[in-house]
Amino acid sequence: MLRDELKNAMKDAMREKRATDLATIRLILAAVKDRDIAAREHGQMNGVDDDSIRDLMQKMIKQRGESIALYEQGGRLELAEAERAEIETISRFLPAQMDDSQIEAAVADAIAAVGATGIKEMGKVMAELREKHGAALNAQAAAGVAKKKLGVGAG
Repeated sequence: MLRDELKNAMKDAMREKRATDLATIRLILAAVKDRDIAAREHGQMNGVDDDSIRDLMQKMIKQRGESIALYEQGGRLELAEAERAEIETISRFLPAQMDDSQIEAAVADAIAAVGATGIKEMGKVMAELREKHGAALNAQAAAGVAKKKLGVGAG
């Protein structure tokens, strides 16, 4: 279970005195705990599942990527480096991401699977991709590829 993996990694980071890893893992676990509390309000007493935790971590990576761009524009390179280190730590708990050629093939397969012919079916294509590839898929990159492919078909 991903939750146990995170807790064990936190203990290892404590023992090995890896401050950045420790702080980042604590942030992840705090965010998971927040989601668990919110889930209880909706009757989900066991907390959130691994897929929800992976989704949370992907959002954390996206936020840090946006922060890096802003820090670099502002000339705060040391802060950008700190964000990169956090991304590296978070990424260790996620499945390997698909490369560009794999994304292209997955999008083509999804378009064929749902029978999409235009941009109006973009939601169906993305749902198919998320269901089939989950956390290994960079949704933003896949959306860009799908728009190109569906835009051409609609035009």
